[in-house]
Amino acid sequence: MFSSWLIDTLIHVLGIALAFGATGYACAAVWAVMKAPRTSQITGAADRPCPASILKPLHGAEPRLYENLRSFCMQTHPDYQLVFGVRDPDDPAIAVVERLREAFPQRAIALAVDPRVHGANFKVSNLMNMLPHARHDLLVLADADIHVGPDYLTRVTAPLADPSVGIVTCLYYGMAGPSIWSRLGRLFIDDWFAPSVKLSHAFGSTRFAFGSTIALRRDALETIGGFAALRDTLADDFWLGELTRRAGLRTVLSDVVVGTDVGESHLKDLWSHELRWLRTIRSIAQAGFALTFVCFTSPLLLLGLLLAPGPVSAGLALLGGAARVLLHFLQRRISDQAFAWHEVLLIPLRDVLLLMEWATALAGWQVKWRGQVLHARGDGSAP
Repeated sequence: MFSSWLIDTLIHVLGIALAFGATGYACAAVWAVMKAPRTSQITGAADRPCPASILKPLHGAEPRLYENLRSFCMQTHPDYQLVFGVRDPDDPAIAVVERLREAFPQRAIALAVDPRVHGANFKVSNLMNMLPHARHDLLVLADADIHVGPDYLTRVTAPLADPSVGIVTCLYYGMAGPSIWSRLGRLFIDDWFAPSVKLSHAFGSTRFAFGSTIALRRDALETIGGFAALRDTLADDFWLGELTRRAGLRTVLSDVVVGTDVGESHLKDLWSHELRWLRTIRSIAQAGFALTFVCFTSPLLLLGLLLAPGPVSAGLALLGGAARVLLHFLQRRISDQAFAWHEVLLIPLRDVLLLMEWATALAGWQVKWRGQVLHARGDGSAP
């Protein structure tokens, strides 16, 4: 009799704890998103921008590649260069670069076509081959699927005037295609990833760096051993930031938020992409990743109600659900995207899918990326 009562009590407590944890995280994420600045905080250095080289490693002709690269050709920055790089001389991205050269003859555009491989990470090999073409000491790395505004370059390089700054990095929002899987992919970025970073940053953490943008000085890159130090890492963007932090330099999270294409049209593609992201995150912070289930609001609130039915869990579910919808609304506003009420119906599906992907990510280390099969490991290597 006593053991049965004890089991029932523990189940009830577990249900309340799950509902409380999910609600607490959702409310904290809303606070962090509302706290994050939306306007530029950079003064002085932005009025006197230094020459910069933008490095864009390419692989294939993605659906919106021309439009995204074009946004980098339309910067208001007075003196900058674009360096594109491919490994394959038959890569269709080369034709896109040539199209840009025709459309922007006044823009300094270099193209490195170099098949040399320097390590397990092909993107880093590409960057190593591109670096000799970069003219300037301010370097900006940005993935091929990133779309930016005209003042982007001036704003992201301005903090580098401070010699204590190692890198400047940017958060990003998803730009979805027409499929439901693409919209779910956008919610992965906007409703889960970005708020979690903002919450971490609100509590003082700067242990991050994103492929959407990493701006740094050439001397900071040389201090950590150049791109060669990253050639066998999986999360090369994170480790670029981490190594500069270990060298005593600061990481700045820019107030600039850039766009990234989310083009998956099938569940299989979305699952593979997000599983790679999650296992990469796990390789960086295993203990923290194990606790991220608290971020998946909808299934945890439902489970809490099932385990501990009653007014307390019901109240927590109402508060947590409202916070989750508000978080979705705030993220649409930050990315200047139209708010569609019907997308609220995708929130439970998004959270359940995330929980399933998280559980799968815990079960292995293998990731697939651009034809490579890599193994994420706690030391950051991916041989």
